[in-house]
Amino acid sequence: MLRKMGLKVRAYDTASGPGGTWFWNCYPGAKFDSEAYIYQYFFDEDLYKNWTWSCRFPGQPEIERWMNYIADSLDLRQDIQFETTIESAVWQEETGRWRVTTDQGEVIDTQFLITCCGMLSAPMEKVFEGQESFQGRIFHTSRWPRDGVSFEGKRVGVVGIGATGIQVIQTIADKVDHLTVFVRTPQYVLPMKNPDFAGDGAAYKARFDELKETLPNTFTGFEYDFGPSWSELTPEERRARLEEIHADGSLKLWLASFAEMFFDEAVSEEVSEFVREKMRARLQDETLCDLLIPTDYGFGTHRVPLESGYLEVYRRSNVSTVNCRENPIARVVPEGVELTDGTICELDVIVLATGFDAGTGALTRIDIRGRNGDSLKEEWGREIRTTMGLQIHGFPNLFTTAVPLAPSAALCNMTTCLAQQAEWIADCIGYLRSQGKTVIEPTAETEAAWVAHHDETANATLFAKTTSWYLGSNVPGKPRRMLSYTGGVGTYRKKCAEVAAEGYQGFDMQ
Repeated sequence: MLRKMGLKVRAYDTASGPGGTWFWNCYPGAKFDSEAYIYQYFFDEDLYKNWTWSCRFPGQPEIERWMNYIADSLDLRQDIQFETTIESAVWQEETGRWRVTTDQGEVIDTQFLITCCGMLSAPMEKVFEGQESFQGRIFHTSRWPRDGVSFEGKRVGVVGIGATGIQVIQTIADKVDHLTVFVRTPQYVLPMKNPDFAGDGAAYKARFDELKETLPNTFTGFEYDFGPSWSELTPEERRARLEEIHADGSLKLWLASFAEMFFDEAVSEEVSEFVREKMRARLQDETLCDLLIPTDYGFGTHRVPLESGYLEVYRRSNVSTVNCRENPIARVVPEGVELTDGTICELDVIVLATGFDAGTGALTRIDIRGRNGDSLKEEWGREIRTTMGLQIHGFPNLFTTAVPLAPSAALCNMTTCLAQQAEWIADCIGYLRSQGKTVIEPTAETEAAWVAHHDETANATLFAKTTSWYLGSNVPGKPRRMLSYTGGVGTYRKKCAEVAAEGYQGFDMQ
């Protein structure tokens, strides 16, 4: 889009190839949990139909091949500089442009700075005292060696049982000598059904127009949306609907069952108990149930993982667990992991599935300075604020994607939301140029209004009452605010479109 407008565009990536999160997250078991045929770009029908997925939820190697297909089909490599990290970006008041520096010593002078750093791309790698003393090997899942890791004959510990940890655990349990899982926060999980696609994927390709129209307007950018309200159905009908959706083997129970479970604690408890019941039937062990089934927060207020045989892993003879709620990890020692009570778990490999500084971390790890030399890291260290997750007051001509206060910060099928944000940014730049202006920035009042709307929407939900990375709770000292806009993808899209239709009222242009 920017090329067609006659702009000179250059992209920079620390990685050695395209793929973004699908380049970095090549850990064992990494795969989609959005259906492959919706995790797509719909601006080009040929681009969509000329690639065929093997199954409903393909794995990382296939996804990375698809990302390379996208880069090649759109001839993107000519404008991407790989193996280059942006270290700083400073607004130059006298020129109205950004001065950007890289780790290669390059200095880039640019009118517009667009960040596409990802919402889960700043890993929490150094989380325990003594990691450097470990005599074995430590890997964070998002910085996995490209040539893989051998687990044969190894004593392996996995720290973290979120969506990533679950994928690793279920994949490597039968490949290690012994697996120790360090469990702190249990997760509600849903079983994945992952059928192969027949032939050339004609069935889903025939839905191109339908999906192109539907995805941008649902609550989460998926093909499905919430159905009848809880109050409209009898208890028997509710149960039947939960059973039907649970059997779908997707995220549908989370994203398209009953919206009331995000607002009404009684509904939340009933849906949560339904999922607990399903998990208990598979674990068949009271101790494991107490350890692995949540009871102190509602289903869906944390990120919900899909899994394939994950719960059954804990019944294997070569798998043991550590209850880190009762006996937390104190430090890493040369032999392995030391617990608070002094117990040492001897290990050869430690896998850290310890998550990310979500939403903000990718940008605060760059020295970004706006008007008056104000630091974005310091600003967000006091309070996390944006205008629709697209611009930030005090940082002119800085456009952002996958940052806080937009659905793309967490609650969205990412391609749906990122494509919408990219289109909005390109259209905004085009409008600015058509008006003979060179600089755009949201006013303080516009930003304050969006933050207030965001908070009012979030605080009406049970998300705001739950401790999770959705609120930055996993990062010490991070200001507490719901990272993702909870008003829905379709609503957000309409609000962004209204701003554009009104000539970007509330944005200063010079």
